[in-house]
Amino acid sequence: MPLNSTIEAVTDRIVERSREHRGRYLDRIARAAESGPARAHLSCGNQAHAYAAMGQDKDALVAERAPNLGIVTAYNDMLSAHQPFQTFPDLIKEAARKVGATAQVAGGVPAMCDGVTQGNPGMELSLFSRDVIALATGVALCHNTFDAAVFLGVCDKIVPGLVIAAATFGHIPAVFLPAGPMPSGITNDEKARVRQQFATGEIGRDKLMEAEMASYHGPGTCTFYGTANTNQMLMEFMGLHLPGASFVNPNTPLREALTVAGAQQALAITALGNDYRPAGQVLDEKAFVNGIVGLMATGGSTNLVLHMPAMARAAGVLLDVEDFDQISGAVPMMAKVYPNGLADVNHFHAAGGLGYMIGELLDAGLLHPDTRTVAGDGLKRYAQEPKLRDGVLTWEDGAGESLNDKILRPASDPFQTTGGLKELKGNLGRGVMKVSAVKPSHHVVEAPALVFEDQADVKKAFKDGKLNQDTVVVVRFQGPKANGMPELHSLTPMLAVLQDRGLKVALVTDGRMSGASGKVPAAIHVSPEAAADGPLARLRDGDLVRVDAAAGRLEVLGVELDAREPVVPDLSANEFGLGREMFASFRASVGASTEGAAVVV
Repeated sequence: MPLNSTIEAVTDRIVERSREHRGRYLDRIARAAESGPARAHLSCGNQAHAYAAMGQDKDALVAERAPNLGIVTAYNDMLSAHQPFQTFPDLIKEAARKVGATAQVAGGVPAMCDGVTQGNPGMELSLFSRDVIALATGVALCHNTFDAAVFLGVCDKIVPGLVIAAATFGHIPAVFLPAGPMPSGITNDEKARVRQQFATGEIGRDKLMEAEMASYHGPGTCTFYGTANTNQMLMEFMGLHLPGASFVNPNTPLREALTVAGAQQALAITALGNDYRPAGQVLDEKAFVNGIVGLMATGGSTNLVLHMPAMARAAGVLLDVEDFDQISGAVPMMAKVYPNGLADVNHFHAAGGLGYMIGELLDAGLLHPDTRTVAGDGLKRYAQEPKLRDGVLTWEDGAGESLNDKILRPASDPFQTTGGLKELKGNLGRGVMKVSAVKPSHHVVEAPALVFEDQADVKKAFKDGKLNQDTVVVVRFQGPKANGMPELHSLTPMLAVLQDRGLKVALVTDGRMSGASGKVPAAIHVSPEAAADGPLARLRDGDLVRVDAAAGRLEVLGVELDAREPVVPDLSANEFGLGREMFASFRASVGASTEGAAVVV
């Protein structure tokens, strides 16, 4: 099947847009690679410091004949998704020894949980944690003693931060090793129902706590298809995982075998061998287009529309929101996983998962088949799935058909003919909406605005009965310059209650929503943000706002915004407490959300 004309045209536009930046980037990593293995250029004193605690691996490190693998880990035991990484370094080191190589933990990176900070001040550090993770990884790898690196991370900001750093150190190979999702708990639909009951006062906190604990109940990624699991999909579509690695549960023999194989593959693709695959060559324009295709085909998290431009920029590739919108228009949505449906990622994986989906999209001409991956040349290998046969890891052809067409469908008979995302633009700026989770009857909302500058005020207005009308709830000064661009996911249950009452309701914000948000139409990431003199700063209560996902419009009607003075709020409350004071320089220098809201790239 020839490549789809839209995919080809968008790729060509990205290549042309990126030509100068990508060229400089490739020159830079080529010069870094020319000097050969890094350790050869370190003094004896430098090396002695690096090897002092390595025990049985000292002789191999001093000999410099075998590759040395750097391990960058986001392990902590507060995040269920990252707790399984506790045992990975020992597995990786032993895997390296078995092939005559060495491995060292190069460093750890922070990993915060948006589920813990949701609706709280700590969420204002969440997006910036991505850039901190990139910086921390840079510190880990700057010792210049590694021939390749493996990256242990799963969740929302962690994988994008690690990718930014992997691209920056693009002259060495990079393999990402996931931990997998926790087994299924109560259904996500039941969890959402209980949250709405709590929002309306029908049940108490004890019942809410019981439901939440039954949903988030063990080691592994949360099972809904939010940002964490979207990250895992992305790493597979972009060729940074081993094929089929994303959704294997933690603490299983297959997960352990994939971890060992991933470490050994990283050692096999260094410049010391005959199959050199530096990260910077894997992370090219085609890989990022394939990642966007995967995002649309699965109905993935809108947070990746924010992260992917930052990730790509680190590799010299320039993405724009229009690229996501146009690819969404060409790619069918093949999966229904919560919040787009009732299933979770375990059900999706059992139905055929990413292997089936990649095979279908390749056959439909919707993916670039000729990308470089950590597993070899070409994406076809990723249509296979890993199996343990008599204790030996092999890859076999995946499911030839969906095993549950209520969860996963072929590209020729999708749930909908277009992907899950829409760009919205107009006199209120540019934003995006995850339309895959919103019923078509709610794709267009035209109603008076109620304008807020703090999500707590929205919650109070709901409790006071002030939102019992058709309304577009505008929450402004939530962008990266204002307060770090927190997610506003905690508003979802109450807005869903209003929608269920038959009211027309939509959200417009320069902040973010969770990757699990759905149902209520939300125009998010609106840029320019209000704190950068964006149009939202001139909006007033009662202005008639139209949120139109069908036509891709976001506008206020009958108002000349330029004739109004912008609101200048007191943002001092966002400057202190829970570490926010340490991020003042980030808020001052952060880029626009359309470019990834980044500080380090």
